[in-house]
Amino acid sequence: MKSKQTAKKEAPVTLRAKFRTRDGAIGPGKIALLNLIEETGGISAAARELGMSYRRAWHLLDTLNVALGQPVVETIVGGAGGGGARLTAVGKELVSRYDEMMLRLAAESKDFTDWLATMRNNSTKA
Repeated sequence: MKSKQTAKKEAPVTLRAKFRTRDGAIGPGKIALLNLIEETGGISAAARELGMSYRRAWHLLDTLNVALGQPVVETIVGGAGGGGARLTAVGKELVSRYDEMMLRLAAESKDFTDWLATMRNNSTKA
């Protein structure tokens, strides 16, 4: 059975960016985790969706907290709904700014990625 990521039809060329800070890195995996926490309302559910352990998800969140100097997720304690998690204002801004930067990078690199795609297509025809 294919994972969700490999089951998706892949574009001929994709752009992935990781931004390194003095205290860590911020890239597509951590942003995906944040998006899923916001979508599912919990760290466990988000981790399951990504095929990672709860412990690994917490580690990634901790590295983001250290890199930014403030929390990106706040937990909601138990109660009738069983608790959960949501992004802090900083977490939401990080996702928003990362997504915006990725759109700008994709636009700026379009000529290059188009060229790469044609090179791959040309080599398969030979």
